[in-house]
Amino acid sequence: MSLVFIGIDPNTGDHESPTVWVDPEANELVFQGWKPSPELQAECAALELPGHAVGIPEHEAVIRIR
Repeated sequence: MSLVFIGIDPNTGDHESPTVWVDPEANELVFQGWKPSPELQAECAALELPGHAVGIPEHEAVIRIR
């Protein structure tokens, strides 16, 4: 896999780095961001949307990009 850097939060400090890459082989976006608070994680897990299962599967994660 060879990721292509797209961008980083321009307001990031030296120790934080919300970043986006593209994986051209898989045609996917790859995000690095802040972990959600337990409250946000629970809110996302509880949402009921058409075509979207309730909960967050073990192989998925909630991230926050500012």
